[in-house]
Amino acid sequence: MNVALILAGGSGKRTEQDIPKQFMNVFDKPIIIHTLEVFQKHPDIDGIIVSCLEGWEEILQAYARQYGIEKLKWVVSDGENGQASARKALLELQKVCSKEDIVLIHDAVRPMVSADIISDCIVTCKKYGSGLSAIRCQETIMRTDDGTCGEESIHRDDIMRVMTPQAYRYGKVMQAHLEALERGIVNAVYTNTLMLELGERLYFSKGSAKNIKITTLEDIEIFKALYVTEREDWMK
Repeated sequence: MNVALILAGGSGKRTEQDIPKQFMNVFDKPIIIHTLEVFQKHPDIDGIIVSCLEGWEEILQAYARQYGIEKLKWVVSDGENGQASARKALLELQKVCSKEDIVLIHDAVRPMVSADIISDCIVTCKKYGSGLSAIRCQETIMRTDDGTCGEESIHRDDIMRVMTPQAYRYGKVMQAHLEALERGIVNAVYTNTLMLELGERLYFSKGSAKNIKITTLEDIEIFKALYVTEREDWMK
């Protein structure tokens, strides 16, 4: 079984809007629904669980019914941070997942994820035990302490931009989250950073620069432009 675990706990303060960014409408549809539709349509996804911003669970379920997200089978309230939110959802999946099942952890605010990205994530995880959507870094990278100046560059050939989805065997990722909690690792940015802190080797799967994370209002404008371009390509 392949389960998509969608993290939708952010409050969206950086968009400076009254509504959380994942629930903001773009082209008359909440951003989170744009994201869920990709997983809904993918033939290899068997179910979806969402770790949802507390207080928005019923709204999410209403949207799911409205837009036909039939694979949404579980909704849990978010935790105090992304790590806790993922852990709560993974604990909920104990009821249905075996150790060898695959969980794809994905940001609700990455609506440009594609079917190809999801497929390669699953294939890579089946082969190696993990599959992290990633791309080569094209920019010049500098190390800085304060964001004002820097004196050291990092060769871009040594850098990968890791995004979501990230796929793991359920038994491995559940155990990693529990072990991290025992060891006092409680604020990992993503599950991959948690796994690395535990000494794991992780494997990259196909990524895309289009798979942007919506954090600011500028990102929403980029999403709109990408979405329109993709639709035009589909209609050709």
